[in-house]
Amino acid sequence: MNRRQSLQLLASTASLAGAIGVAGRALPSHAQQKSPAFSLPPLGYAYDALEPHIDTATMGYHHKNHHNAFIGILNAQVEKFPDLATKPIEAFLSNLASVPEAVRTPVRNAGGGHWNHSFFWDLMAPGGAKAPTGDLKSAIEGTFGSVEKMKEAVNQAGMTRFGSGWAWLVVGKDKKLSAVNTPYQDTPHMDLGAKPILGVDVWEHAYYLKHQYRRADYLNAWWNTVNWDKAAANFRKATA
Repeated sequence: MNRRQSLQLLASTASLAGAIGVAGRALPSHAQQKSPAFSLPPLGYAYDALEPHIDTATMGYHHKNHHNAFIGILNAQVEKFPDLATKPIEAFLSNLASVPEAVRTPVRNAGGGHWNHSFFWDLMAPGGAKAPTGDLKSAIEGTFGSVEKMKEAVNQAGMTRFGSGWAWLVVGKDKKLSAVNTPYQDTPHMDLGAKPILGVDVWEHAYYLKHQYRRADYLNAWWNTVNWDKAAANFRKATA
């Protein structure tokens, strides 16, 4: 056995000893590292899959850096108040008054950022259907007159959100569709009590590398990425 092999054996032995503890006993559960309550969801497609509509660099930065930062902040709050991890995230975002006041603002911001982005990634897909069908299409046409008019309404909601935020197609408390926007990382569950069908990030980090200040160009391009099957599932859930 040469020196390199000896070092590898020592390292493996040390790792094993740390896992099982001294005297061959497993370490108590409290001594083992806990998994974080929230983790970065996989995209389900490659960072370049939405080209040319959303560029590869933006997708990579947006997912693995920006979204991940929200998760780190959210997990830090859960460490202080572990009960937060026992509820679905939508439950405490829909009832922020139930969140301890000491962490309510970071939970609102980071929890909203985590939920919004997770929803956003699932709502996009390469090579999907180009338009809504079935009940969702009928509801859109009944409310807006046409799918194109609905897109215009959502785009307008995005363009009129001053600064950073999100534009949405939602089902409101009245069970009707509407186009709305929310500030920062607020979700439709919070102040509006609405259920989202579509949502598009209009923070500058979502489009600036490709479109610079031209938010309208980004919004028009984004519609080419929408996963209409997922939007239809969101609609069924919201109207069930």
